[in-house]
Amino acid sequence: MTESIEKPEAKTGSGIPVPKARWRDHDHTQGSLLRSLGLLALPMVGSSLVGGVLFQLVDLKLISELGDQGMTAVVITNQSMRQIYMVLLMGASFGAQGLIARSIGSSDQERADHIAGQTLLMGTFLSVVAAVIGLIFARDLLSLMNVSEEVLKMGVPYVRWVFGLNFGFVFVILFGSLLAGAGDSSTPFIITIAQTGISLVAEWMLIGGHLGAPDLGIRGVAIGLGVGQLVAIGLAGRVLFSGRTRVHVRARHMRPDWAAMRSILSLSWPPAFQMLGGFLVTVFFIRLMGDFGGRAQTAYSIGLRLGMIAPMVCFPLAGAVATLVGQNLGARNIPRAWRAMGVGILVHGGVMWSLALALFFFREPFLRLFTHDPEVIEIGSRMLMWQAGQFALLAFLFVFMRALQGAGDVIVPMGMSLASALLVAIPLGLYLSEDYGMGPDGLFIAQFASTALSTVINGAYVATGRWTRMGSLKQTPAA
Repeated sequence: MTESIEKPEAKTGSGIPVPKARWRDHDHTQGSLLRSLGLLALPMVGSSLVGGVLFQLVDLKLISELGDQGMTAVVITNQSMRQIYMVLLMGASFGAQGLIARSIGSSDQERADHIAGQTLLMGTFLSVVAAVIGLIFARDLLSLMNVSEEVLKMGVPYVRWVFGLNFGFVFVILFGSLLAGAGDSSTPFIITIAQTGISLVAEWMLIGGHLGAPDLGIRGVAIGLGVGQLVAIGLAGRVLFSGRTRVHVRARHMRPDWAAMRSILSLSWPPAFQMLGGFLVTVFFIRLMGDFGGRAQTAYSIGLRLGMIAPMVCFPLAGAVATLVGQNLGARNIPRAWRAMGVGILVHGGVMWSLALALFFFREPFLRLFTHDPEVIEIGSRMLMWQAGQFALLAFLFVFMRALQGAGDVIVPMGMSLASALLVAIPLGLYLSEDYGMGPDGLFIAQFASTALSTVINGAYVATGRWTRMGSLKQTPAA
């Protein structure tokens, strides 16, 4: 028996009924799509601005105090090794978000709650595996990145701490995706504000030994981040298990249900493999950059961090489209799902193109915030120029990808993205940079070409409308 999502009131942990927040419990299967997109996307964008852009910039400034070797060790760890389980984690979060969105759209509250509980259970397993691997194989993992001996010496302790404290990282992301699928993006935003502030203050204290804290250097980066994430876990857990949001996880939802897990995994592994292509390109290019010298690798590391700013701002907009598409397909309103994608492209494109122009015209001032080395700035400037071009393409690609994932159509897009990465980006990058003698610029051009191809192919697939026939709910047992 299912529970209706239309409840006039909720209860606090003390049992006192309170009015439900209209912006949090809005019905996204009717009314203005622009309003729905705003209600979903604005808190998501806020979360990204605070937990992504602000955190990335301040964090990069803090770790720049460790010197080029320390900064390279931190960035390479985060942009390569940690991306291994980030890929798996994001795949699980996309699959769960789509299932919950379609459950909410069809008014099946119990199924939404059950999917949320099973997702958290799978996240626990992933966290344990990642911690064990990182603690045991830290040096081997960092050595794979073709870093210098100085970077290796500084980076190994950081890798161990980052992987050992990955639980907060995992559950904060899963929490946000579960509530986003249900249409509540404001609660994760509030928790993100608290997490970011605590993490940055803790990092500042522990990196340099401020306010009486121990001077831990590079270890302080990982521990400070972990402190903020542990606080976020506590807040998120209280929200999920207290019934204060549209997803309420109870003890019965945490009992292993293999049928439900298989349903989640069936929609999770294709997005994971889809992102794996981009991850492999990043890792391969980091290794190739090592062949062009330490300064080239440092420039690439800084460029990767700066290049994440626009996606961090705009990807939540695409995530809001995924929720709208999923909920409207769950409600069997296919024309509205099409319109949701169109509105998403217009809004997402406007923001992404604006950020692309800003990155293009102000790329050197951005780089000078983090390094004064002329060679690093020169290489990084060329990288950011090509990244600005990528942003113009990602304005469309992100919406295509997330809409398809929200609809549950994940196999064909996965194949197209993997082919673009493995058959275009890596071979072309290797040829242009080494065989054709273009050096780092060959890698930048190859990545742009791969993104262009992926955008065109995914757009053509979206136009077929096949995804509108993939939105029916997979029937998973609800305990």
